[in-house]
Amino acid sequence: MTTPQIIAEKELQEYLPKGWIYDEKSVCIKRDFEFMNFSNAWGFMTQVAMRAEGMNHHPEWTNVYNKVSISLTSHEQKAVTNLDIDLASFINSLVD
Repeated sequence: MTTPQIIAEKELQEYLPKGWIYDEKSVCIKRDFEFMNFSNAWGFMTQVAMRAEGMNHHPEWTNVYNKVSISLTSHEQKAVTNLDIDLASFINSLVD
């Protein structure tokens, strides 16, 4: 398992994958997604869930019909880490 490495806030912008924003108040990175229908949204979430489970690093997310909102943070470190960036990059690979 990969050891989480905290990314300093001042360096975070250079590591953020396309479409992700840093939420300073919640100390997380987040992105919203919209799909053609519920089935596509659910299939996307299933793929993310499988990767997250393998990483033992799980997203906070919501799903309403065809919309999925995802927040990533490393709770134990109370910061954004390389695990969040890695999972966000994987998520992007599914949609971009």
